[in-house]
Amino acid sequence: MITDETRYAPDSSYAWLRLAISLLIGTAACVGTWSVVVVLPSVQTEFGTLRAGASLPYTCVMLGFGFGNIAMGRIADRYGIIVPIVGGALLLGSGYILAGMAQSLWQFALVHLFLIGVGGGAGFSPLIADLSHWFRKHRGLAVVFGASGSYLAGVIWPQVITWGVASHGWRATHIGIGLAVMAIMLPLAPFFRRRPSAASIAAQEAASTNARGDLGLSASQLQWLLAIAGFSCCVAMAMPQVHIVAYCSDLGYGVARGAEMLSLMLALGIISRIASGFVADRIGGTATLAIGSLMQGLALFLYLWFDGLTSLFIVTGIFGLFQGGIVPMYAVIIREYLPAREAGVRIGLVMSSTILGMAVGGYVSGAIFDAFASYRAAFLNGLAWNLVNLSVVCWLMMRARRRPTGPATAAAV
Repeated sequence: MITDETRYAPDSSYAWLRLAISLLIGTAACVGTWSVVVVLPSVQTEFGTLRAGASLPYTCVMLGFGFGNIAMGRIADRYGIIVPIVGGALLLGSGYILAGMAQSLWQFALVHLFLIGVGGGAGFSPLIADLSHWFRKHRGLAVVFGASGSYLAGVIWPQVITWGVASHGWRATHIGIGLAVMAIMLPLAPFFRRRPSAASIAAQEAASTNARGDLGLSASQLQWLLAIAGFSCCVAMAMPQVHIVAYCSDLGYGVARGAEMLSLMLALGIISRIASGFVADRIGGTATLAIGSLMQGLALFLYLWFDGLTSLFIVTGIFGLFQGGIVPMYAVIIREYLPAREAGVRIGLVMSSTILGMAVGGYVSGAIFDAFASYRAAFLNGLAWNLVNLSVVCWLMMRARRRPTGPATAAAV
């Protein structure tokens, strides 16, 4: 006889179904982090601004997204994930409709900051934290699958938006996005009513306390280290992700080729994320993060030497394969070492540091371009920040080697 305890146990079929629906919601909710990248040239022309000014809405949406990850994570810890999903859908829907009606760059940017960015936060950290409670043996894999919604959004939405802008203009496209997001997220929200059992949470709390003692760092110290590492890696990551469309336009290849490169980058990033989940379940999140950071730095270095159309497609694909698994590893590490009852807000805090890094990196890269009329210095800036990230992660990895990692450890937590 199958009881509720068995049916809704960690790693059960229900858990995998929850993962699949979470991926769909994350794909819909994370549109805001990519739509502004695709319409950047249109916004620059519409409002008559420089490249740095046109990058401002991206910075705003990422700042709002960072705050939304923290706020929605705290709400999810207290009330369950269903509340952030409904709230996020309403914020996103109203935000995109208002963005389509904006009459100035500041109006467009503020809507991205307070509505689209905050609403999008419901589709990332809270979902990742929620999924981490429903898996033990395959937690690393589940976390990266859940985090892949943001990348899947980057694969699908840029192509849809490019078509919409060409066929109906960027304003009508934004209004359409708002309606579509609400139509996807609101009907699916009731599925998430069930919450993990108190016994499961208590067991995870005990495991993380023991692991943190082996690591030799307090919860606050580890939180800050992960925040610094997350910020640094994403300043570096922002250069190709935010400016690849504009970069291709400047090189004479056109916006459409840039959008195709962005989709390729993120499609291969999904493969990278899934692969990193398999690796993390075997060697641990910290070592997996170190590998990803090293490979991202190598890919950024290649951008300095290749700018032909074919070579750019190849380098962009390599970049996607190398960096896709980096961000979810912070969530894996948090769930290994930090309290399970605070997973939503703690993952939200570290993820917000990565988002802040993307926001700062996106704006600074635009400012560097305006100063030097070239993206070469911006790529060098990314390499420097990647080195900071790699240094922090390697130090943490050396401390993590004090405790064994592998399938047995993953199963225990």
